[in-house]
Amino acid sequence: MSDSDFPLPPPTFEFLVFSLKTQTEMQLGLLHFGEESEGAPNLPAARHAIDLLAMIAEKTRGNLTIEEQRLIENSLTELRFRFVQIAEKKPVAERTEDASASS
Repeated sequence: MSDSDFPLPPPTFEFLVFSLKTQTEMQLGLLHFGEESEGAPNLPAARHAIDLLAMIAEKTRGNLTIEEQRLIENSLTELRFRFVQIAEKKPVAERTEDASASS
């Protein structure tokens, strides 16, 4: 079976939200796929993915079903909460370096 034989999921709003959510969870170190993916959380990349999801929520406001609105809002709430949890666990020296690098 070649890569082209693998069925892709339909391009839905739900799939887009779940894709960005999964990407963020990986950057936060919450999901691991193999030994090479284990490591320190990448907070700037996680923040970027959260910001992308927030931008999509803003740009689609008023055009989503109730289920889609709940999905994106709940995903953002959960990801922001986890981001803060993980950022607070990071050693103070690393947080200071990250802050000075982004300014």
